Amino acid sequence: MPTSTKTDYYELLGVPRKASAKDIRAAFRKLARKYHPDLNPGDKAAEEKFKQLQEAYDVLSDTKKRQMYDQYGFYSENLPPEGYGEGPQSADQGVNFDFGGFDFGGGSGGGGASFRDLFGQFFGGRRGASAPEMEAERGGDLEYQIEIDFRDAVRGAVKKMQITRMDSCDTCHGTGAVGSPQVCPTCEGKGTIQQSAGKMRFNVPCTRCGGTGKLRAACKTCGGEGRVRRTETIEVRIPAGIANGGRVRVPAKGNAGTLGAGPGDLYLHIVVRPHPFFDRRGDDLYTRIPVTVSEASLGAKIEVPTMDGRALVRIPPGTNSGKTLRLKEKGVPNVRTGERGDQYAEIQIIVPQPADERVRKIMKELESIAPEDPRRDLFAKAGV
Repeated sequence: MPTSTKTDYYELLGVPRKASAKDIRAAFRKLARKYHPDLNPGDKAAEEKFKQLQEAYDVLSDTKKRQMYDQYGFYSENLPPEGYGEGPQSADQGVNFDFGGFDFGGGSGGGGASFRDLFGQFFGGRRGASAPEMEAERGGDLEYQIEIDFRDAVRGAVKKMQITRMDSCDTCHGTGAVGSPQVCPTCEGKGTIQQSAGKMRFNVPCTRCGGTGKLRAACKTCGGEGRVRRTETIEVRIPAGIANGGRVRVPAKGNAGTLGAGPGDLYLHIVVRPHPFFDRRGDDLYTRIPVTVSEASLGAKIEVPTMDGRALVRIPPGTNSGKTLRLKEKGVPNVRTGERGDQYAEIQIIVPQPADERVRKIMKELESIAPEDPRRDLFAKAGV
């Protein structure tokens, strides 16, 4: 059964026992900024609270330490000493133990694993780890949505937009600290402090300076984070051929990293407004072109709208409604290769309204001169 400790680390950080590493880290940072001694000068209660938070985070942020804490209650005085075999862990593992009279000889206890194995598993190789707030991390990415015209999506454009992001603090230049380093008063510059669990005593990295032995005053502009929130106007290049639902990456325009680490990126989700005339399918454009009966019957050269302006198209004699004409390389540029698609123009024959008596006579005369039965083969194809 796990052994409980005097202070519940999960309760101290305000997280459930099944909290993820990310949730634990976020909870610690929020509380650390509130109780940091440099932001609460002379407040002993805040300093003690900060030490407790550091201790809790040091255990719960480390997978092996957390496993031991959950299973054995490592910081409890009730840590079982018997049955763990081979004597104290060597000092070269980064944690020094003084066992104050405990006998950890390799007897025949029923623990199954030696004391050296147990502590080596959880603390092996971690010499002088830095405090969590001292770790530099790359900034997070940002995502925004931008709506653009159909023509801008096809031809490309440069757009101005406002974004709000975490930017590097001008006061501390992203370091989170100001002034010259001072000797840490907690560890007196050694970088380690001694802690006890029952009769066990061991040295661990100093919770105040993170094992560095030095302290710098936290920047009051950014609260020691090294970043401040800013809103700025930027120019974004929309590549030619971007499709609705596409994404544009703007390097280094995400949130700034902590302690001077690199920024994240900005990702724009593109929404393209539909066009009343052009219909896009992949890299091709589709349109409908109205023509007169005489143009379709006799053939003609007509102008057709394209994304590049007007283009001259030849209508072959005897063209029926629904026939599609291809305008080569009048479509959309491929966003990767730059090669353009085609434009397909569907012919729609516009029949004149028989409101004028002269038009009615001409249409009847045409029917008598060139009689046509467009449904002649229809019944045969339909099988009726």
